[in-house]
Amino acid sequence: MHIEQSILDKVNEWLTPTFDNKTQQTIEEMMTSSPKDLEESFYKNLEFGTGGMRGIMGVGTNRINKYTLGKNTQGLSDYLKKSFPNEDLKVVIAYDCRHNSDTLAKVVADVFSANGIKVYLFSEMRPTPELSFALKYLHCHAGIVLTASHNPPEYNGYKVYWQDGGQLVPPQDGEIIQLIEALNYSEIKFEANETLIEYIDSTVDEAFAKSTVENASFNTSESAKKNLKICYTSLHGTSIKMVPKVLEKAGYTDVNIVPEQAVPDGNFPTVLSPNPEEPEALTMALALADKINADIVFGTDPDSDRLGVAVRDNEGKMILLNGNQTMVIMTHFLLEQWKKAGKIDGKQFIGSTIVSTPMMLDLASAYNVECKVGLTGFKWIAKFIKDFPELKFIGGGEESFGFMVGDAVRDKDAVGAILLMCEIAAQAKQNGSSVYRELQQMFVDFGLYKESLISITKKGIDGANEIKQMMAELRENPLTEINGQRVVCVEDYQSSTGKDFMNNETFKITIPKSNVLIYYLEDGSKICARPSGTEPKIKFYFSVNAQINSTAEIAATEKYLDQKIENIIAEMHLQ
Repeated sequence: MHIEQSILDKVNEWLTPTFDNKTQQTIEEMMTSSPKDLEESFYKNLEFGTGGMRGIMGVGTNRINKYTLGKNTQGLSDYLKKSFPNEDLKVVIAYDCRHNSDTLAKVVADVFSANGIKVYLFSEMRPTPELSFALKYLHCHAGIVLTASHNPPEYNGYKVYWQDGGQLVPPQDGEIIQLIEALNYSEIKFEANETLIEYIDSTVDEAFAKSTVENASFNTSESAKKNLKICYTSLHGTSIKMVPKVLEKAGYTDVNIVPEQAVPDGNFPTVLSPNPEEPEALTMALALADKINADIVFGTDPDSDRLGVAVRDNEGKMILLNGNQTMVIMTHFLLEQWKKAGKIDGKQFIGSTIVSTPMMLDLASAYNVECKVGLTGFKWIAKFIKDFPELKFIGGGEESFGFMVGDAVRDKDAVGAILLMCEIAAQAKQNGSSVYRELQQMFVDFGLYKESLISITKKGIDGANEIKQMMAELRENPLTEINGQRVVCVEDYQSSTGKDFMNNETFKITIPKSNVLIYYLEDGSKICARPSGTEPKIKFYFSVNAQINSTAEIAATEKYLDQKIENIIAEMHLQ
């Protein structure tokens, strides 16, 4: 097959003595036996996306390996020195259960230390939210976590956090990327200064657990805690290091762990995907829950920032909640607690994202707080906390099964969110209600919202081009009517412009640029198209809603709304 010269130039660079013999041998083998794989490995450089940098592990510029991560770390080291002149620089590094996470974390630590930067390195895998907490707790300038979140086993990744505990956001990410791209691989300092690397574990663990219990506990009685039967699975990931500890510290004693999934394993052998967004991932937990008659089920992804939740419906059957539902349940509970404590005076806010349920806006309005809506990714919610110090952050989330309680952790945090959901469930049960009934009442009070997501995977160079073409088609030939409803507004976050068709007006979007399109229909429906920033996918988000007067109307209204979503999907030829 023909390989472009620009790709061959990169390949030839990796065949020089700057790279180790094993790397060179692997490339030489690929040149003869797997030219297509060689092209995929070198046709571009790995990019920072919504959740940092993720990719398949292997040799090449488009793969996760010691050289691509070393180059990132060298560039970040240079940027830290430039940003904090004359300061003793400190960073903290954590990693998850994935293959090579521990060795790659040590490579990153080595490069920082070789640049004269003090490194705190977790001695074993830890949840991502603990890294965010540790960064502020240890007064570091930056933090790194080696993780690919819920991606398949062949992936790994590199997330960068800044002084505030949140992930990098513009313009810093762009400035750092410029420095990284200007570097030659020969400029990476791999020779560690071991005296600058300090291993950390129990002290930070205890501080994180204590902070989590303080932030996510809300006067639940000891009897209510003991009466809640919890089923939990770590899906072979890092949450096993902290979730049982935090629940025990908070007073929850009836915690039943799925034993087959409690052992960390980067192969994730018992699931097709270690992603609690996928119903299949919680199959074993649901089976255990029915066996022991548990009240609530939790599952977390490998780095413990996402959580899946299942609760019993009015007939006692376990049902899975989606990310929007868990988000509004937790937000509503927090708002109610803050209101009872007399802590709401109009100077508070909750956070959400442009692809999440609009119900968050209704909650904010009802409780006289602001709802700040940003791009997909918790780094934007963390940025709101930093940008609006005059406002107190209550909590916030996004549809992709993530939530953040308060500002001690500046990223989505399954550890704190699980404790918060236990508080909600325990109090509801003690009051003769349930999480499910609380959600049903919210539908009456704020409107019945139904959301759905379609994720279309398109791998490789051809797939990336297909995704580009799909977005180009939606921009160049915008839809004017969907499912018999007029399109009343289109927002294009790439061009930072919106078009109000009802008033024939254009307006500027102040949220940072992103490759996202949102259609709003006459009946309040919302459709969003967004290529993933970390995976070879394009995602379509749908939100529809209706007002109801009682819980008796929920079943029929849900059926009507589900059909509406199906009609929209069919009309857009997405299935």
